[in-house]
Amino acid sequence: MSKTKKSNLISLADISANTLKQILSLAKELKKEPLSKSFFLKNKSIALIFAKPSLRTRVSFEAGINHFGGNPITIKMDEISVGIRENVEDIANVLSKYVSAIVIRTFEQKQIEELGRFSHVPVINALSNEEHPCQIISDLFTIKEIFKDLSDLKLAYIGDGNNVVQSLILGCALANMDISIASPKNYLPNKYYIEIAKRINSKIRIELTSNPKQAAKNANVIYTDVWTSMGQEKEFTKRAKIFKPYQINDELLSYADKKAIVLHCLPAHKEQEISSKVFDRFSEIIYQQAENRLHAQKAILMKFIGNR
Repeated sequence: MSKTKKSNLISLADISANTLKQILSLAKELKKEPLSKSFFLKNKSIALIFAKPSLRTRVSFEAGINHFGGNPITIKMDEISVGIRENVEDIANVLSKYVSAIVIRTFEQKQIEELGRFSHVPVINALSNEEHPCQIISDLFTIKEIFKDLSDLKLAYIGDGNNVVQSLILGCALANMDISIASPKNYLPNKYYIEIAKRINSKIRIELTSNPKQAAKNANVIYTDVWTSMGQEKEFTKRAKIFKPYQINDELLSYADKKAIVLHCLPAHKEQEISSKVFDRFSEIIYQQAENRLHAQKAILMKFIGNR
């Protein structure tokens, strides 16, 4: 039986600003002493369901669970075919009998929401086509390490209005950061996320533009992602032409704050969304950002599994 009420991390809209602060504080503690909570998941198993290829998400979750003394059970989507071979309700109820939490990386956000509704253990969104909350918590942790305080910073996102930027919008609202997004006209993020962000924090500035120089102006953080995400490979040639003006390069960085940093959630396609020169200059921070997936996700596990 659960000792505490179950909560999920399906969207950053699920948590409060205070909860985010707690997770970031835990991540800092766990990064300083990685094995300080080495028995947190002793004799507990965590299900990791993957419908999409993964390097950082899978390895960081598996490593983090092992650091806690737990047992990660990685399941490929084709092994269980959620919603096809077996309905989501049955899978959620059965897995809840075996594991202490379910981490899922898949295509449909609705599938994760349904899993969260029926599961009796916490469900964590490790990526969907709509959102990527674990990535953004890690990103905010990285930014906080460098700038010490998140409030009143400006983040500029340059590129495709995908799941990463949609979660960034929510994350910036929770962290009290302004965000400016530059995307081609037909590739802007869903306005739904802007509406939710304004409900979370009406004081921050959220700017949408098709002009990357305008977005980058005075920014403290410049963030980009691939132009063509998984499942969009057939659009590569078309997207490469449309997004060509949205590359992070020296010229674009000249519009940002002099102490600005560059982040990339990886994998990076150099000379597409980011120049090799800029990537190399900020590679230490980008790899720090990748490392922090481990610490942030361990903090997420601690926060959401708690004393269950």
